[in-house]
Amino acid sequence: MGRYEGIAVETATLGAAGEGPDTFFKLGMMYATGSSVPADYITAHKWFNLAAMRGSRDAIRLRREIAEMMSESEIATAQRAARDWLGR
Repeated sequence: MGRYEGIAVETATLGAAGEGPDTFFKLGMMYATGSSVPADYITAHKWFNLAAMRGSRDAIRLRREIAEMMSESEIATAQRAARDWLGR
């Protein structure tokens, strides 16, 4: 049930044009901590990156902290995912 709830939250926010940084920050926290979804640093980094681009200072800090636990390849994957999301 928790996995379904996480997907529903993510899907709902994906369709929201002009979404503010708070929504992306919350998604980053969900994936960073494994709250309602399996923990996934790549996906967390992606959401923190998107929140940071919208001005969230906390997202900048947490993206940096998560990056310290990731390989260069994982960071590159997360950055590509953020760019892909922006290109939708």
